[in-house]
Amino acid sequence: MTENSYTQREENGLKEECGVFGMYDLDGKDVAGTIYYGLLALQHRGQESCGIAVSDTAGPKGKASSVKDMGLVNEVFHAENIGKLKGNIGVGHVRYSTAGSSTRENAQPLVLNYVKGTLALAHNGNLVNAPQLRRELEYTGAIFQTTIDSEVIAYHIARQRLECGSAEEAVSRAMKKLQGAYSLVIMSPRKLIGARDPYGFRPLCIGKRDNAYILASETCALDTVGARFVRDVLPGEVVTITPEKGIVSDTRLCLPEKEHARCVFEYIYFSRPDSYFDGVSVYQARLQAGRFLAMDSPADADLVVGVPESGNCAAMGYSMQSGIPYGTAFVKNAYIGRTFIKPGQKTRESSVQVKLNVLRDAVQGKRVIMIDDSIVRGTTSDRIVRMLREAGAKEVHMRVSSPPFLWPCYFGTDVPARDQLIAFNRSIEEIRAVIGADSLGYLRIERLAEMAEGLGICKGCFTGKYPIAPPQEDIRGEFDR
Repeated sequence: MTENSYTQREENGLKEECGVFGMYDLDGKDVAGTIYYGLLALQHRGQESCGIAVSDTAGPKGKASSVKDMGLVNEVFHAENIGKLKGNIGVGHVRYSTAGSSTRENAQPLVLNYVKGTLALAHNGNLVNAPQLRRELEYTGAIFQTTIDSEVIAYHIARQRLECGSAEEAVSRAMKKLQGAYSLVIMSPRKLIGARDPYGFRPLCIGKRDNAYILASETCALDTVGARFVRDVLPGEVVTITPEKGIVSDTRLCLPEKEHARCVFEYIYFSRPDSYFDGVSVYQARLQAGRFLAMDSPADADLVVGVPESGNCAAMGYSMQSGIPYGTAFVKNAYIGRTFIKPGQKTRESSVQVKLNVLRDAVQGKRVIMIDDSIVRGTTSDRIVRMLREAGAKEVHMRVSSPPFLWPCYFGTDVPARDQLIAFNRSIEEIRAVIGADSLGYLRIERLAEMAEGLGICKGCFTGKYPIAPPQEDIRGEFDR
């Protein structure tokens, strides 16, 4: 990994994951324009690269058109290249790399041409057995064009398709080999297929607009394109959308149900607050986290503020519970989305100020409770606390709407190795001293299940107890390959 990319991760804390969006218009209308707007709604999930692949179900089976590149959705796509994407079925993707290098070759959707036609795949998640599956394919002649586990999935589906009667059965057979987190949207020549791992790590939902069906990572993307939410794809389920039957879910293709392990950070950080994940409002979950913090870690203060954006809802919840006024202390630069150039140490030191500035009038002379979604390495928290003090805050009490990170994540959240985590081998008092706050409080682990309304969640990055055994090889993308 280069110095700049390391610094980028160090300063930004947690990274978004990926977002998937698929659409099948049964009336034959072009879908690329709608997929574009769906990806815009999912841009928060990945800001490194994006792509769209489409096909015409009335046309030749092996023909698909695609556009993908590094950059934001509104940078990669414009009227001219979207206009060339003709087809009534398609898939789209926004990416942040947690495994595999950040290069154009690794942008999705992946499009494979094989004997049965064309297969286009968009994937959100991380496989823990990707290296083994990759070697298995390589020793039987597969040549890989990317370094991502999504290509491993696509190859296994394509190979299974040669041995069974339908694309959805091929997906189901391939899923039996996959271990880890995955939500998939797959375009075959005549079908749109959605699949979710049996633990339900990542979200995937179904929507409908007129005579078109949609699969998307978050319900907010359905709202953006004017679609009606139908239901979530269930953990372990394979759903198929066809002109003849609409949404089809064959129980014979679904994987046996496991103990559910939804990524709790979908509720804390990843998902947009206007989304629902398996029936639970992300907005309400974050409010509840703030309420719990106020109950369990009270502080005497004049003002409660959130670190934009994901800290804002929890700050409101803290304010509601405590009665301490909620306010705005930070102005965020709306035009800083992806990496910005940091050629030297002096520039890197000011990068937090490039993204955030403190409203001096709001905090001067006040005791401030500042709420953020997490503390990873602690460098960003240290700088934000310092900024508040320099703006005149009398006291800064930090509250965190998640428990301390103590273990890495192998399922798609960019939590680094243990020795890079500020909470590793430090007490809360020691962490408080490092970041310079007057007091520090984290969300209690027992509160997570309440926040998710009793749904099964993964807490591995807090407890070291994972629903699947961790891999023997590094798959977390800490070092570009």
